[in-house]
Amino acid sequence: MSMNAVLAPIEEYLETDYSPDREFIDGTVVERHVGDRSHSLVQRNLVAMICVRYPKVFVWPEQRVRTTPTRCRIPDVCVTAQDPLSDVFETPPLICIEILSRRDEISSLLEKLEEYASAGVRYIWVVDPRRKKAFYHDGGLREVTSAFATSEDPLVELPLADVFLGL
Repeated sequence: MSMNAVLAPIEEYLETDYSPDREFIDGTVVERHVGDRSHSLVQRNLVAMICVRYPKVFVWPEQRVRTTPTRCRIPDVCVTAQDPLSDVFETPPLICIEILSRRDEISSLLEKLEEYASAGVRYIWVVDPRRKKAFYHDGGLREVTSAFATSEDPLVELPLADVFLGL
């Protein structure tokens, strides 16, 4: 448990606003690493590109997603085919995107990615602004070499050069 973690029942977490927002892991409210300039720039690029190129999907920056009955995660960006019409998504998004910060730990990141997969998220992407690389999760991390792409309806494809624009 992190030194900045707070124990709470999930009902209390769901009714509380945090700034910045925090994740909930098995009774513990956990601070997230808030990104720096490059993190924010990549997040903005992703949201803008998906909104402009794919106006029929819904793009959500830093949205609470319930991954198990006792856990809520906050992907940096997630995409849904429909508007879930709730403040905490109970059904898995189509895409969850994590943007790495300098202080992120690989074991925590992998735990989160596996949790997304177990919850039913079909496409899980990881973006590393510092190294200008991107990965997708399919049980392991695989480097993306040309463009992020989903293969099913709705198709969402983003050229890597545009993801890192401005870095």
